[in-house]
Amino acid sequence: MAVVQRAAMLQKCGLPLVRMGLRQLHVSVSSASRSHHEVLVLGGGTGGITMSARMRWKVGAGRVAVVEPSEKHYYQPMWTLVGAGAKPLNMSGRPTASIIPSGVTWIKSRVQELDPDKNLVRTEDGKELTYRYLIVALGIELHYEKIKGLPEGFNFPRIGSNYSVTFVEKTWRALQDFEEGNAIFTHPNTPIKCAGASQKIMYLSEHYLRKMGKRSKANIIFNTSLPVIFGVKKYADSLLEIVKARNINVNYRMNLIEVRPDKQEAVFELLDSPGETKMIQYEMLHVTPPMGPSHVVQKSALADAGGWVDVDKENLQHKKYPNVFGIGDCTNLPTSKTAAAVAAQSAILSKTISMVMKNQKPMSKYDGYTSCPLVTSYNKCVLAEFDYESQPLETFPFNQGKERRSMFHMKAHVMPFLYWHAFLKGLWGGPAPLRKLMHLGTK
Repeated sequence: MAVVQRAAMLQKCGLPLVRMGLRQLHVSVSSASRSHHEVLVLGGGTGGITMSARMRWKVGAGRVAVVEPSEKHYYQPMWTLVGAGAKPLNMSGRPTASIIPSGVTWIKSRVQELDPDKNLVRTEDGKELTYRYLIVALGIELHYEKIKGLPEGFNFPRIGSNYSVTFVEKTWRALQDFEEGNAIFTHPNTPIKCAGASQKIMYLSEHYLRKMGKRSKANIIFNTSLPVIFGVKKYADSLLEIVKARNINVNYRMNLIEVRPDKQEAVFELLDSPGETKMIQYEMLHVTPPMGPSHVVQKSALADAGGWVDVDKENLQHKKYPNVFGIGDCTNLPTSKTAAAVAAQSAILSKTISMVMKNQKPMSKYDGYTSCPLVTSYNKCVLAEFDYESQPLETFPFNQGKERRSMFHMKAHVMPFLYWHAFLKGLWGGPAPLRKLMHLGTK
């Protein structure tokens, strides 16, 4: 009771509250108009939270702040399974307050402007935040509106998208409602996060329809803007065997440009035949939306020509501003945008910042490691791991190009636990040490 009364008095005085517990202590800032931080992190997603934890250890409590407007944090890789009915949506999210690292200040606002020449960030509610070191982890933006008929088309049945917390459950509903016809899965003509997720839901849907006795009435179609099914040949070969065995139709260089949900029609542009389009009727449609860089980054001096944070691909330090760093989907790192990539990047970036703080040259190098657990059924998975050169960089001492039950269980059960209890706490920097152990020190 005394704690509650003290909290009420603090609120009356206009002072920020400090949440105390045996396991957590963080500060939430909501009203101060200007503040300075030793390390300022922009974005409370995977990269932002893990780097906040790592920086808290490095510079101490009260000297790190993270800017994030969302009340809830999601483990988005789980949405593949949510869209297939294998996991409930509520299992993928936790309150943001519960995952802010101890001793890190949470600035609950949205970034509006970046001014790296003045070491200054402005938020949309008028705060001015200055910093000594800045870590940009603003992620990637979804652009459903670039497809004519969306996002309003999601108000109709038989259409969903696993890339949005708002639309992922609609995928499961569309799959359950499927009776007969075309089930179409799309991949856009832009960089996207978790590039394999656009087809994971296709394999799960095909398996579901088989289990329900509806497969003979379904025409499964994967329309991708890419010229290949997957960017790494070893895994592409495995996937081509799977689609052939399961009678899945793959069409390359086709990009979704319009949805007519009232007629259940999807319109695709044929990228190798400019000006030509093709309309396909659907019974179920899964949309992977076009994506792009953060608009805040795009209009700032931190952006490259494409709008991404312009960082050195080996040490993640900004190419122009030495006290600015980037991590994850918002950067121009030439590797797949995945949570696994962020884990590996976080270990390198932590070392880079340590060296910069000592006025020394960063020596650790990120090799582009990324991973995509290609779920191919409700109990099997191909675990793709590769580097900047699109060469396999596998952790386990067996052929990961094969479908395996063990890899599915790792994806569905081990990785979520690792995410919440190690990754977000800055305790997981990817499987490189495990890989060395498994392969007796060789790459």
